[in-house]
Amino acid sequence: MGGGNGQKAKMAREKNLEKQKGAKGSQLESNKKAMSIQCKVCMQTFICTTTEVKCREHAGAKHPKSDVYACFPHLQK
Repeated sequence: MGGGNGQKAKMAREKNLEKQKGAKGSQLESNKKAMSIQCKVCMQTFICTTTEVKCREHAGAKHPKSDVYACFPHLQK
Protein backbone atom coordinates (compact mmCIF):
# COMPACT_ATOMS: atom_id res chain seq x y z
CA MET A 1 0.00 0.00 0.00
CA GLY A 2 1.08 3.58 -0.61
CA GLY A 3 1.53 6.31 1.94
CA GLY A 4 -1.47 8.20 3.22
CA ASN A 5 -2.04 11.93 3.22
CA GLY A 6 -0.58 12.25 6.71
CA GLN A 7 2.69 10.70 5.61
CA LYS A 8 2.86 12.88 2.49
CA ALA A 9 2.27 16.02 4.53
CA LYS A 10 4.95 15.02 7.02
CA MET A 11 7.46 14.41 4.22
CA ALA A 12 6.60 17.78 2.64
CA ARG A 13 7.08 19.56 5.98
CA GLU A 14 10.48 17.93 6.50
CA LYS A 15 11.54 18.78 2.96
CA ASN A 16 10.53 22.43 3.38
CA LEU A 17 12.28 22.62 6.74
CA GLU A 18 15.56 21.50 5.14
CA LYS A 19 15.20 24.13 2.40
CA GLN A 20 14.70 26.87 4.99
CA LYS A 21 17.75 25.82 7.00
CA GLY A 22 20.04 26.69 4.10
CA ALA A 23 18.50 30.15 3.71
CA LYS A 24 18.83 31.14 7.38
CA GLY A 25 21.71 33.19 8.63
CA SER A 26 22.90 36.73 8.79
CA GLN A 27 22.58 39.12 5.87
CA LEU A 28 25.39 41.35 7.10
CA GLU A 29 27.87 40.09 4.53
CA SER A 30 25.51 40.56 1.59
CA ASN A 31 24.55 44.01 2.89
CA LYS A 32 28.22 45.04 2.96
CA LYS A 33 28.62 43.98 -0.65
CA ALA A 34 25.55 46.01 -1.65
CA MET A 35 27.03 49.24 -0.25
CA SER A 36 28.39 50.34 -3.62
CA ILE A 37 27.59 54.09 -3.71
CA GLN A 38 30.09 56.26 -1.85
CA CYS A 39 30.19 59.97 -1.10
CA LYS A 40 33.56 61.23 -2.35
CA VAL A 41 33.73 63.98 0.29
CA CYS A 42 33.13 62.05 3.53
CA MET A 43 33.46 58.48 2.15
CA GLN A 44 30.11 57.41 3.62
CA THR A 45 28.70 54.40 1.79
CA PHE A 46 25.13 53.89 0.63
CA ILE A 47 23.30 50.78 -0.50
CA CYS A 48 23.12 50.27 -4.26
CA THR A 49 19.36 50.96 -4.37
CA THR A 50 19.77 54.51 -3.04
CA THR A 51 17.94 57.02 -5.19
CA GLU A 52 19.26 60.29 -6.57
CA VAL A 53 16.95 62.13 -4.17
CA LYS A 54 18.65 60.53 -1.17
CA CYS A 55 22.08 61.38 -2.58
CA ARG A 56 21.04 65.01 -3.04
CA GLU A 57 19.56 65.03 0.47
CA HIS A 58 22.86 63.80 1.92
CA ALA A 59 24.88 66.35 -0.04
CA GLY A 60 22.60 69.19 1.05
CA ALA A 61 22.62 68.20 4.72
CA LYS A 62 26.23 67.13 5.19
CA HIS A 63 28.09 69.17 2.57
CA PRO A 64 26.18 72.40 1.88
CA LYS A 65 29.31 74.12 0.47
CA SER A 66 30.11 71.29 -1.93
CA ASP A 67 28.39 70.56 -5.19
CA VAL A 68 26.18 67.45 -5.38
CA TYR A 69 28.31 66.17 -8.25
CA ALA A 70 31.46 66.56 -6.15
CA CYS A 71 29.92 64.13 -3.65
CA PHE A 72 28.39 61.75 -6.19
CA PRO A 73 30.05 61.97 -9.61
CA HIS A 74 27.93 59.09 -10.91
CA LEU A 75 24.89 61.43 -10.94
CA GLN A 76 26.34 63.46 -13.82
CA LYS A 77 24.87 62.43 -17.13
